Amino acid sequence: MALITGKDIIKAAKFLTQNEIVAIPTETVYGLAANALDAGAVLKIFEAKNRPHFDPLIVHIGNKADIDRYVLNVPATAQKLINAFWPGPLTLVLPKKDIIPDLLTSGLSEVAIRMPNHPLTLELLRLLSFPLAAPSANPFGYISPTTAQHVEEQLGDKIPYILDGGPANIGVESTIVRFEDEKVIVLRLGGIPVEEIAKIASEVEIQVNPNDNPVAPGQLSSHYAPRKPLYVGNIAELLDEFKDKRIGLISFGKAIYSNTSRQWNLSPDSDLHEAAKNLFRTLREADASDVDVIIARYVPDEGLGKAINDRLRRGNYKLGIRN
Repeated sequence: MALITGKDIIKAAKFLTQNEIVAIPTETVYGLAANALDAGAVLKIFEAKNRPHFDPLIVHIGNKADIDRYVLNVPATAQKLINAFWPGPLTLVLPKKDIIPDLLTSGLSEVAIRMPNHPLTLELLRLLSFPLAAPSANPFGYISPTTAQHVEEQLGDKIPYILDGGPANIGVESTIVRFEDEKVIVLRLGGIPVEEIAKIASEVEIQVNPNDNPVAPGQLSSHYAPRKPLYVGNIAELLDEFKDKRIGLISFGKAIYSNTSRQWNLSPDSDLHEAAKNLFRTLREADASDVDVIIARYVPDEGLGKAINDRLRRGNYKLGIRN
């Protein structure tokens, strides 16, 4: 299958209508998309990513009102979050209608659904008569792609078309929430900070512990990891521990370290938005470099920092979390 990259949404729509898979840009990361209502098309996503069938996918829609086609009900708090954050990096887990294939939800009775905030993909979704299932466009468990080039490098000839929408603006996946009555349960930390959700919801609870029986995407204990070992913790201690190896250091802020072979800084100005945008690209560059190990420290655990730390934690070799 010849791989083509471009900005032609008509061509992308044609492939998708033929039940092929297409890489699409979003504000978070690039997704690997297929007709969410066709189990055969959805199966191609799992096969291309080598993704286990017990890990559910997210449905992407082009208009807020489309949600009523695919879910049984929308709680009042969910509607408030839709009004505040859609289109945007917030995914809602809600009871699904039968039109959504069980394969997409891994047999669960709820579906994860969101409206992405990217002009090309929104235009594409509005051309189609069906929503798109679209997990991140990368081999399962590896670093998520934030550019069309990342997709091309890791999926090769597995897909016929990549819709190139430029670099992702946010750089980490969407926040995922579900609802217990009017309480919001955060299942995955992401592009909408928990603090922003708490301004709208009366009660918010975080349940993002690593889980090998996920009820939503991005909950597995092994995820977002480079192939080379990544150690996250106290930089000085890690530099001493690996002093006989070629060290790649991922830093944050103005701190300067010696005794490393390569260094990358997520944000010299300690900007968490900049750090989130640079995280996956930096991990890829470090993984492709000539270092033996990658070391990093956690960033301030606030705002988007919570999502950054979640991704680092799930890739942390020292915790025994590996693909």
